[in-house]
Amino acid sequence: MIEAFLWGGLAASALLVGALIAYVASPSPKVIAIVMALGAGLLIGSVAFELIDEALESAEVARVGLFTLIGAATFTAGNRVLDRMGAGDRKDAEGAQASGSPLAIVFGSVLDGIPESFVLGLTVLQGRVSVALLVGIMLSNLPEGLSSSSGLRIAGWTRARVVRMWVIVVVVAAVSAALGYVLLDPASGRSGAFAQGFAAGALLAMITDTMLPEAYDVEKISTGALVAIGFAISLMLSAI
Repeated sequence: MIEAFLWGGLAASALLVGALIAYVASPSPKVIAIVMALGAGLLIGSVAFELIDEALESAEVARVGLFTLIGAATFTAGNRVLDRMGAGDRKDAEGAQASGSPLAIVFGSVLDGIPESFVLGLTVLQGRVSVALLVGIMLSNLPEGLSSSSGLRIAGWTRARVVRMWVIVVVVAAVSAALGYVLLDPASGRSGAFAQGFAAGALLAMITDTMLPEAYDVEKISTGALVAIGFAISLMLSAI
């Protein structure tokens, strides 16, 4: 469990790195979008190779599909509530966060990190951390920290305040990875398949709701190719 906690913290630490870069330099939206699209492709690959594939070993396809839908619906419902509270523009790099609730922005960032951290904890439980998933999470967290912190800087947040926010998110991500290690045990048969399918659905919803729109706003039709490249990299890393 401690190992999962540490891996979860390491993966989420890319948020802090991105925040610090945002306050020291001014990365172009294009660079942020490219990294975010590649990260999305890596995470989609992890869903396919680390979660759905494993879940199908202990449950039939229809059940895994249902579990995936439940996970996606749960994440979407939480995200919708936070959008209404003012966290809808939490990843915007142009300062749209100024009109949102600071608390909702924090909760929204926490919500984004929970599914991927749970899954990371599951891979540690299975004997070794997934390199593809770890790289995917870091490549998704880095541009998130960059874009969100760039917008928060424009919105008037001090660097210390932004760093405190990301420290909270990193700690929650580490705890989520530890909980994933404890709770998402595939050896529990159908309940293990439920946990894997649920996590897969939540992770897919997070990718499509919060990562791909931001990448597409900048990269447009190149987004699909970048996501495919990330997916291919995930396939290759899964063999390690």
